[in-house]
Amino acid sequence: MAAAAALWQPQEEGLREICGLLEQHISPNSDQPRIWQQLQHYGQFPDFNNYLAFILAHAEGKSVEIRQAAGLLLKNNLRATFSSLSPSHQQYIKSELLPCLGATDRTIRSTVGTVISVLVLLGRLIGWPELLQALIHCLDSNDLNHMEGAMDAIYKICEDIPEELDVDVTGLSERPINVLMPRLLQFFQSPHAVLRKLSLGSVNQFIAVMPTALFMSMDQYLQGLFALAHDSSADVRKLVCAAFVQLIEVAPSFLEPHLRNVIEYILQVNKDPDDEVALEACEFWSAYCDANFPSDSLREFLPRLIPVLLSNMAYADDDESLVDAEEDESFPDRDQDLKPRFHSSRLHGSEGGEEDDDETVNVWNLRKCSAAGLDILSNVYGDEILPTLMPLIQQKLPTTNDSVWKEREAAVLAIGAIAEGCINGLYPHLPEIIAFLIPLLDDKFPLIRSITCWTLSRFSKYIIQGIGHQNGYEQFDKVLMGLLRRILDTNKRVQEAACSAFATLEEEAAEELAPHLEIILQHLLCAYRKYQRRNLRIVYDAIGTLADAVGGELNQPKYLDILMPPLISKWQQLSNSDKDLFPLLECFTSIAQALGPGFSQFAEPVFQRCINLIQIQQLAKVDHVAAGVQYDREFVVCSLDLLSGLAEGLGSGIESLVAQSNLRELLLQCCMDDGTDIRQSAFALLGDLARVCPIHLHPRLQEFLDIAAKQLHSSAVKEAVSVANNACWAIGELTVK
Repeated sequence: MAAAAALWQPQEEGLREICGLLEQHISPNSDQPRIWQQLQHYGQFPDFNNYLAFILAHAEGKSVEIRQAAGLLLKNNLRATFSSLSPSHQQYIKSELLPCLGATDRTIRSTVGTVISVLVLLGRLIGWPELLQALIHCLDSNDLNHMEGAMDAIYKICEDIPEELDVDVTGLSERPINVLMPRLLQFFQSPHAVLRKLSLGSVNQFIAVMPTALFMSMDQYLQGLFALAHDSSADVRKLVCAAFVQLIEVAPSFLEPHLRNVIEYILQVNKDPDDEVALEACEFWSAYCDANFPSDSLREFLPRLIPVLLSNMAYADDDESLVDAEEDESFPDRDQDLKPRFHSSRLHGSEGGEEDDDETVNVWNLRKCSAAGLDILSNVYGDEILPTLMPLIQQKLPTTNDSVWKEREAAVLAIGAIAEGCINGLYPHLPEIIAFLIPLLDDKFPLIRSITCWTLSRFSKYIIQGIGHQNGYEQFDKVLMGLLRRILDTNKRVQEAACSAFATLEEEAAEELAPHLEIILQHLLCAYRKYQRRNLRIVYDAIGTLADAVGGELNQPKYLDILMPPLISKWQQLSNSDKDLFPLLECFTSIAQALGPGFSQFAEPVFQRCINLIQIQQLAKVDHVAAGVQYDREFVVCSLDLLSGLAEGLGSGIESLVAQSNLRELLLQCCMDDGTDIRQSAFALLGDLARVCPIHLHPRLQEFLDIAAKQLHSSAVKEAVSVANNACWAIGELTVK
């Protein structure tokens, strides 16, 4: 190592220039593209990474920020170019890093740890035998900086590649993990919180892989966890909870003898003043229920656990939703409000899985985790939890005092959370529960209005079942009109909740909605005109779900006159590169299937637009400048799915449109695309066309069959089973015809 250092020395001028560039790079007001270009230029020199390592290790006169920037740039460069670096340069970089493990500045130590973990990832421990010796030397040094620097590096290696420490390394008498594990467990007792945190965090990374070293030390590890259970550091307490959650998920047998103590402990820390510790503890209950432990072990704790969960379901004062809820429709959407959306390619023979709740892309927090915990407990223990829970809910629900609105809101959330698991016990009281909830749709607090929408939607199935008798029908009508009213709420959060709840009600109600179609369409299209971009997507979903629910009932002039003009107007306004087309394409797919031949009056421009979108995207894939748009395959997938919807709806009526187009050639290309989602939708369309206008596929029939057959090779099936499913179905349709 010392020889490598002696062979290379930086040039003063190069050092000065690179430091100057890094200084500009971290300045918020600099011309970042130009600086990045210059850094890329320097990156072409074979010893550029040596300079970065030197700056990180030795530039004492420079700011910590510049040295850190050099280290982070070095990390990224190594990821991209490590294998092409000369062995002497690789060796030089490693030789400069090891002495910095004990740097006096924590930022430098941490950056060095990050670079070391990347080098281990790329070159493995076998390529750096000196590393383990250096780490052990630091751990045994009794110097806090050296111990912390080494622990930080070990933690990062454990986080990224724990299995790398559990292999035989040439030149070492023992596996690295066998040397490290006793020291890591010893550090649980360190007087320094940072070392307790890093050592515990490191050992936790091994729970899932369970090397022999941890298996054999399990008693000592568990004793260490109990000793740290009430640590003064919240970070350490959080890691103790995380350890118990992981253990109960992957190695529950180890916890079995200590189960009562663990449950008792988690119950206590579920009320920890630090929300992150309480959140980690709260994850335990779902993990426990999933682990299939005998339900008796937890049963006796339910009367104490349920009030804790309910208490934690109230909004925290710093919850971001409280700020969001202040925004009414006069506030313009911000770019970050527009959640990413994911279109699911068409799959034949599938009813479509449950869609993820919109909230999953938001921040996971104690409130949501507590509600999820209550939900899963209700599914395991059913009506047993009601005697404890319902008096608490009944106590909180009637409160009208503005200062405790969060508790009222949490009570409504709790009713929704147990709607599935406790339905037998709730069923006799459902009319009263729903009658109590309906007025809350008009509560002065928007978050109560929005949670009431969701909770009512959780009972959709039972609300629909009651339609057969007079009282039940009146209640359905009140819920329907209440949700429609909230769809036109001025608060964006309530609009979103009401639309989502209404879509759930639509799925359950199906043809029962037919007598109400006119007023439903009037409300949805009124929302369509007033909503901003983010919530507009949910209206499309509600319209599409309505079409799926009522089918051909929608095919009446009085309904189409309300529904189609605004949608077609929007269809014409949006450019071929506007991602707002996606939900509209999906919406049209449902409408085309529902209207059947009734869609023929709208079919030609829709069909032609789909063809154009596919053509433009296929050009953009090879030359985005000529296409005038960036390639985005979701346009292709959505267009193929809408063409499938047209084929399904129009039947043989689509034949004239196919005959006048180059769809056959485009479809052949899509069936050979490297994107699995495109191939999946392409084979779905191939099968649909084979059913309704096979004659137009005949000129390329053999090619279609050959390409479809290739999807059934075992390697292809393993890679993309949904593509194989659709290809198999398409072959069947082509063969029949």
